[in-house]
Amino acid sequence: MVTMALMKKPLLAAVLGQQQKRPPVWIMRQAGRYLPEYRELRKRAGSFLDLCYNPKLAAEVSLQPLKRFDLDGAILFSDILVVPDALGQKVDFIQGDGPVLNPLDTGSISALCSDNILTHLEPVFETIERIKAELEAEKTLIGFCGSPWTVATYMIGGRGSPDQAKARLFALEKPAAFESLINILIEASIKYLIAQIKAGADVVQLFESWALNLDEKCFQSYVIGPNTKIIEGVRSEIPDAAIIGFPRGAAGMLKNYAEATGVNMLGVDYSTPVSFVDSVLPVGLGVQGNLDPLRLVIGGQQMTERIEEIIRGFSGRPHIFNLGHGIVPQTPVSHVADMVAAVKEG
Repeated sequence: MVTMALMKKPLLAAVLGQQQKRPPVWIMRQAGRYLPEYRELRKRAGSFLDLCYNPKLAAEVSLQPLKRFDLDGAILFSDILVVPDALGQKVDFIQGDGPVLNPLDTGSISALCSDNILTHLEPVFETIERIKAELEAEKTLIGFCGSPWTVATYMIGGRGSPDQAKARLFALEKPAAFESLINILIEASIKYLIAQIKAGADVVQLFESWALNLDEKCFQSYVIGPNTKIIEGVRSEIPDAAIIGFPRGAAGMLKNYAEATGVNMLGVDYSTPVSFVDSVLPVGLGVQGNLDPLRLVIGGQQMTERIEEIIRGFSGRPHIFNLGHGIVPQTPVSHVADMVAAVKEG
């Protein structure tokens, strides 16, 4: 049972199905490069992974947005690729180029090991504990991990790509090896999320950021199936775990994903029409989203009008206001303040 103290957190309450007087609000990638204080801290942190594994600095970064804006939640500052790093795959973050990994083949997949990932990721759990200790009681702490398909695209391809072709080809040509990789990631993700919740995360989110280029059969096999197993695995140990699923680009598979996985709330990308979402999802299922991040860059009347449309469109179900993907670095800080104010003022 969820305690009354936790239900006083508006964002957590919304995830758990309680419609709020106004939508709680947080922003995907809210701790990051659009903030000058983050850029300043980043200069003295060493590598990006050094920052992710430095509990003191990572906690500070996680809390920076809440010192500027009246957000309803803090999200752990980390990265989805700490899991491949913990499994033994070499991961680097190149300035101006993003993440670069040594691409896996059949042999290197078999060498991956999830036995010691919790030891490797202990700094992340300490970060959560530090955030929790400083977070105001009414604010929700959000943990996360990348879903297996999304993480696998980086592990196979060696970097991000617009079509994930290398991973898609690998999955079709070498299905047994790819299934082995997915199973390793399912097991690692279950362990990782359980440990985050035990460290103090109120809610966890599954980021399926690269689901948009899969046909319906692959979506079922690589997205719905693994996400369902992760949620079942987490809830086998923490039955009331609050979980948001964000299958970016799910489109016509959105309803299947929601019904099969059992997520408490569904994150919706900005390309998905509000009216479609509201018409196909089960009554009462909460929705998170879904302002286009570039509308936030431009700001002004077009942004506030769209905010009003989204809130009105989801007014019949629990709703957390968010972007439909991560905030981009060129976003003016003042526009973020305007967005939060527009949501709060209704």
